Amino acid sequence: MSPKDPYDILTVARGASQEEIKRAYRRLAKKYHPDRNQGDKHAEDKFKELQAANEVLGDPKRRAQYDRFGAGGPAPEFHSWGIGGASPFGDTSFSFDSSGDLTSIFEQFFRRGPAQRQRRATARRRRVRGADIQFTVDLSLEEAATGTRREIALSGGPGGARERIEFRVPAGIDEGQLIRVKGKGQDGGGGRGDLMIRCHIRPHAFFRRDGLDLHLDLPLNLTEAALGTKVTVPTLAGPMRLTVPPGTASGTKLRLRGKGIHDERSGRTGDMLAIVRIHAPRDLSPRARELLEALAAELKDDPRRDLGWVL
Repeated sequence: MSPKDPYDILTVARGASQEEIKRAYRRLAKKYHPDRNQGDKHAEDKFKELQAANEVLGDPKRRAQYDRFGAGGPAPEFHSWGIGGASPFGDTSFSFDSSGDLTSIFEQFFRRGPAQRQRRATARRRRVRGADIQFTVDLSLEEAATGTRREIALSGGPGGARERIEFRVPAGIDEGQLIRVKGKGQDGGGGRGDLMIRCHIRPHAFFRRDGLDLHLDLPLNLTEAALGTKVTVPTLAGPMRLTVPPGTASGTKLRLRGKGIHDERSGRTGDMLAIVRIHAPRDLSPRARELLEALAAELKDDPRRDLGWVL
């Protein structure tokens, strides 16, 4: 049986570019793949042919060797290829005869010896980078908001020594976010891995964080909410005066723009929202009760009037 030409198998011209060969192989391999042609012996053999042909034409050096010696001709004199007459493949001939397993033919033709494979595997292991290390650091809300520098001590440095590592926490870091310190992980043949620092932000005494915004409960008494007032509130930048308009209801959010958290990575800055909580008095003097009763009679206000309740 006459040998098959890998160019014919891949249906490409002898002058085809490597990209054209790659596209042809992908197209035909997809068509004849065993997963798409289960139980089809012809498709299985065709797929093996494609693999074998691509082993030669897909590699520019192997393709040049094949083009030099041709298909179906006499076995090439491999001793003439090496330096000083040495043969890179041994005294081996090949053909594209469909009566054999082409994959096996090319594995025999192009395979490396066990010793060389072992050397390559060892070299790959030596190039493997060391593993990453994870570490959790606790931060106050102020440290997370304004940024800070920290230093930690970890074992596992070169030679297993204990190593002190300094890193910077960027302003605006949020709960659970990671900071990567390159080259401070475990050691390996291909270099050290990285140190991955997970940030945990401790709860604050009175601020609550929502993204880049800060929330603060603002207690007011009845007269402050009804008549309006000015109060001093804390912010990350220090105390500030805040105006409460007359008739402010409980739950109202009074916004201080730009007084939230600044994220140095995005350049965005959040706001601070003071959330009004009206406190009703519990212990009333006789005079206070008298005044409140007079106020109730004067206002005659029913806050449930427009709710549409059917009672």
